[in-house]
Amino acid sequence: MAEGDRASVLFLDANILMYAVGKEHPYREPCRAILRQIALDDLIVVTSVEVLQELLHRYRSLRKPELASTLYAATKDLCEEVFAVTGADLDRAHQILRASSSDLSVRDAVHAATALRRGIEEILSTDQHFESVEGITRVDPTSFIR
Repeated sequence: MAEGDRASVLFLDANILMYAVGKEHPYREPCRAILRQIALDDLIVVTSVEVLQELLHRYRSLRKPELASTLYAATKDLCEEVFAVTGADLDRAHQILRASSSDLSVRDAVHAATALRRGIEEILSTDQHFESVEGITRVDPTSFIR
């Protein structure tokens, strides 16, 4: 992916996939619509190995190993790139956590740091805590349909 293309790329959070396959919820259909846009190449997304780990952990802990595997493979297929999480990302996540006055989780700080280090400033997520991270714009699935 060329550096000039970064402005049009969004970081895909695990909760977009979780709501898309979950029970009836106001986020379910918007998340499904976003995944359809990604599949049609109308939207370019990236993610990280931490998001993949989150999906595997969640659905295996619910004793749904087939769904875990399906979501893992689908996420890898949908994403332009899957970023590794590095020590530098963890250092930045630690800085983000120290600067944050919200209930931002460690995992979300790692997602933000991983995205920011690679020039990605928009995160597709239902999690409002991303709004407290300087340099990150959270894109809510209910307000974002291209």
